[in-house]
Amino acid sequence: MKLAATEHKGTGQDFLLLHGLGGDRSNWDALAPELNGRAVAVDLRGHGESPDGDWDWEAVLDDLDETVVHFGLDKPVVVGHSLGGVIAGLWALRHPSCPAAVSLDGHRSATTHPENYPGLSTEDVTRSLAELNALFDAQLETITRPSRRILDVLRTSPELLDALPVFAKVTAPFLLVFAARNLPVPPELLPLSEAHRAGVRRDVPANVEVHEIDATHGLIAEQPQAVAAIVNQFVSKRFKA
Repeated sequence: MKLAATEHKGTGQDFLLLHGLGGDRSNWDALAPELNGRAVAVDLRGHGESPDGDWDWEAVLDDLDETVVHFGLDKPVVVGHSLGGVIAGLWALRHPSCPAAVSLDGHRSATTHPENYPGLSTEDVTRSLAELNALFDAQLETITRPSRRILDVLRTSPELLDALPVFAKVTAPFLLVFAARNLPVPPELLPLSEAHRAGVRRDVPANVEVHEIDATHGLIAEQPQAVAAIVNQFVSKRFKA
């Protein structure tokens, strides 16, 4: 599948930028110019101006392979936000020679397995997850891209429910930029959000470098310059003589 893409000119390292669920390549407009190199931002299949298609992780990676070839990217650093961060990990698994991969707060779904919420009783987790899923269901009714078929696949995908086992297999340098603040949620769901964050901190694999940032999950819109600086510093360490 040929993806819609935007090239942000620059010299130095090549970057491939992957947006989150329901986003598109314009999400990178403020951040991409701050990167030390040339960056290509894509619309993933079913998003933005890219064609529709069934969601299959290998097919999604095939789309990106074709994009890399089309733009002549030389072993790009793959940077993804949310869903894109999960894909960055899968990309690094497919391409062991990947110089570095970065996930921007893409790690584990907010509605994941009950054991991923330490400190809360099973009863509290079950009740709170039912409330959170009801909120998500209402939000999904307002989304036209991607399709409901893709959304339904992703909501039950093991990789999206918990990408940390994927990250544990990555041999390339891998950075997780972790949002330290909650998105706005009803007060009764704050304990679930805090427990979710505690579970991620507990379970991040040893091979993953973590940088926490004082931002919410919308970090690339809230602090594009700060996030770009973190990415640039991580990448520059990989290429020091």
